[in-house]
Amino acid sequence: MRTKTLKKNKINVVTLGCSKNVYDSEVLMGQLRANNKEVVHEKEGNVVVINTCGFIANAKEESVNTILEFVQKKKEGLVDKVFVTGCLSERYKPDLQKEIQDVDQYFGTTELPGLLKALGADYKHELIGERLTTTPKNYAYLKIAEGCDRPCSFCAIPIMRGKHKSTPMEDLVTEAEKLAATGVKELILIAQDLTYYGLDLYKKRNLAELLEKLVAVSGIEWIRLHYAFPTGFPMDVLDLMNKEPKICNYIDIPLQHIADPILKSMRRGTTKAKTTKLLKDFRAAVPNMAIRTTLIVGYPGETQEDFETLRDWVQEMRFERLGCFTYSHEENTHAFTLEDDVPQDVKMERANAIMEIQSHISWELNQQKIGQEFSVIIDRKEGGYYVGRTEFDSPDVDNEVLINAEEGYLRTGEFFTVKITGAEDFDLYAEVVK
Repeated sequence: MRTKTLKKNKINVVTLGCSKNVYDSEVLMGQLRANNKEVVHEKEGNVVVINTCGFIANAKEESVNTILEFVQKKKEGLVDKVFVTGCLSERYKPDLQKEIQDVDQYFGTTELPGLLKALGADYKHELIGERLTTTPKNYAYLKIAEGCDRPCSFCAIPIMRGKHKSTPMEDLVTEAEKLAATGVKELILIAQDLTYYGLDLYKKRNLAELLEKLVAVSGIEWIRLHYAFPTGFPMDVLDLMNKEPKICNYIDIPLQHIADPILKSMRRGTTKAKTTKLLKDFRAAVPNMAIRTTLIVGYPGETQEDFETLRDWVQEMRFERLGCFTYSHEENTHAFTLEDDVPQDVKMERANAIMEIQSHISWELNQQKIGQEFSVIIDRKEGGYYVGRTEFDSPDVDNEVLINAEEGYLRTGEFFTVKITGAEDFDLYAEVVK
């Protein structure tokens, strides 16, 4: 028979999935801290909250395995309680309650007050931006909207996150000011769709006006844009990016595919011609912009011809940053009614072929940087190197700049001018300009 641990209630928040989940965990921890609860992130605690991901098969598997791992620890008496929240719990709560009954309670993505109550805390409505950040001190995610109104056939996010809901500008500015006061210098704007920002609150696409308010926040040096949708992109954002040095010349715009038959089936609301023109307009407006995109291969009905159209287009467009994923057949999405007819080995071959092309493109673009000088922010020290990034690189997914630590002390979270001395596919080597 197991016995209760004698530890004081220490709440361990475990985060899986994307940056939106990181943000949600930080808000949860800020609420717990405001309730004088002892809370840690992915460290030992006798009460565990698992913030799950339910987006695609691999993420769901990782979430389920993590739940099972902590349920086993509960059986062994190593933890007292296990709570599950996030997208997997939102999407599959009845199934999870039936299959993994040793979890104390499951909560969806909109049930933060209920989760806090279960943890012996009250939801404090007066908190705006009081988060317990888990990222390095120099950058933080700023979620400007929740949910998504797009009809993409393959995506389960609207099921898990609901309809698009913008956060008021004044709240975002307050949050940015509080982050800057803690030493945050880079804001990474996230949402399921940045380009929709403001339509619900202000009856127009208002991302540019929000950016104008955020660049006025003292202490913020970089603002980075993630997850913009190509259809209906507010082009005034590019004008602002071009003239405002605080806005990084960088955009993450997931395009998913380019063959017209696949775009139509995906319900993306665009065509190869329109997308190509949009990207050329981007480069004309901001000539030195780094464009990051993500692609899906193996979507139902993707022929060899469709794939070759995508492959050749990747070669032509020469994206600075690119990720490629295999299609995941997700219940309750429109595409789930289609036959998942591309074999898994073919999906993998196609993804690997795209990434091989991108590796060569990235190597060639990086070679051109040798001898150039860039401003970099130092994220951390790792092994014998300080690891930094240029404005053209987002944390965790993009190139890093490696600086030999033996050449002198560099304070993390600070900017330095460096000269690029060497380059690989996805890493740059540099020395500080004296």
